[in-house]
Amino acid sequence: MKKAAVLTFCFGLIFCSGPVLAAPLTWEDCVKEASRNNPDLIAAGETVYQAKASKAITTSGVFPQLDASASAGESRSKTGTQKTVTSDSYSYGLSGSFLIFDGLRSSNNIRAAVENIAAAQASFRFSSADVRLKLRTAFVGLLKAQELIRVTQEIAKIREDELKLITLRYKAGLEHKGALLATQASMTQAKFDLQQAVRNLDLAQRQLSKAMGRGEFVPLDVDGELVVKGAFHQKPDFQAIAQEHPSVRQAVSRRNSADFSLRAGRGGYLPQLSIQAGVNKDGSEWPPQDRGMNAQLVVSVPVFEGGLRRAQVAQAESALRQAEAQLTSARASAVLGLEQAWEAFRESVEAVESSRESLAANEERSKIAEAQYATGFISYDNWTIIEDNIVQSKKAYLNARASALLAQAQWINAEGATLEYARQ
Repeated sequence: MKKAAVLTFCFGLIFCSGPVLAAPLTWEDCVKEASRNNPDLIAAGETVYQAKASKAITTSGVFPQLDASASAGESRSKTGTQKTVTSDSYSYGLSGSFLIFDGLRSSNNIRAAVENIAAAQASFRFSSADVRLKLRTAFVGLLKAQELIRVTQEIAKIREDELKLITLRYKAGLEHKGALLATQASMTQAKFDLQQAVRNLDLAQRQLSKAMGRGEFVPLDVDGELVVKGAFHQKPDFQAIAQEHPSVRQAVSRRNSADFSLRAGRGGYLPQLSIQAGVNKDGSEWPPQDRGMNAQLVVSVPVFEGGLRRAQVAQAESALRQAEAQLTSARASAVLGLEQAWEAFRESVEAVESSRESLAANEERSKIAEAQYATGFISYDNWTIIEDNIVQSKKAYLNARASALLAQAQWINAEGATLEYARQ
């Protein structure tokens, strides 16, 4: 709905005024802005970066390690005649080590780190899907708030026409005072509903602004339709969709990571083999001239560590069992969530058609009833019931269309679709 700078109530009451809004935002505009600015999405992206950095740290241990060192010192000592003797010492050199075998601990730790990256990426997808749901909910909420102003204006016009007709009949002695007071009360309620709709518009704007990640609030407008688009009649394969859901993919990666961590822990019982070598120069003058070299093959075997490795393996075995149980739960939850969201979506779409037909019927009845009441064929009580029905039907139709879009957003979220998902 395109809004002007100032909206006026048909009874002379100004209910909304303010600066002219910028061009309305489409759904695609909101997605682009949220992908850049939403803080939850940014934080989730940093988690992936940290996982990649952790993998690089783990991988560094399998590469040769090289250290450079240099030192300079002075020592003083006294002889038997209390004479102080000063001697200088200088040295510099390089030392290095290379891991040959460590019971496959390093390779398994690297594999676990790779799985942790996959888990972080799945977590990012999950966060992106959550951001999309919040953004879509806020977008539909603002669409509904904009449309609600139009609907409440229509209702106010209905109540205004009712009041005019009842007033004329009351003055002519054709209607009792109770009918006039009841119609005036309906008119007051219509004014309140209209003012409330305007207040809700501001709240809806703020919710969308937050979902897009805007730091400063600026009134905004959105462009769209409260219409569900896309195919939704054929029941999908919930099991197949669940396998690719971010929560399931994350659980799979965590289980694989726990498995590799357990293998790494068991590898701690095996000997570790490495090569260490170094070259250095030292002497009492700078630069030192005496050269030294060393090289050795080092084998280390754990003998006794107070039960440390046994406890570490037991801990890793427990973590693996936990990850497997969480994977089973994630799969079941994903399938259940998909089926629930699909049924709710399908029912909400059917409710839209039912509400539309009800509104059309009540609009036709209202036209007929107004003419009948004006000519005295039906009583005020019968006529006002029909008028109340059309008011409720207008609100119900708006709520049904908005609910269908929100149910569609929930279904898309249940599928695990991320923010960039094309379907609205």
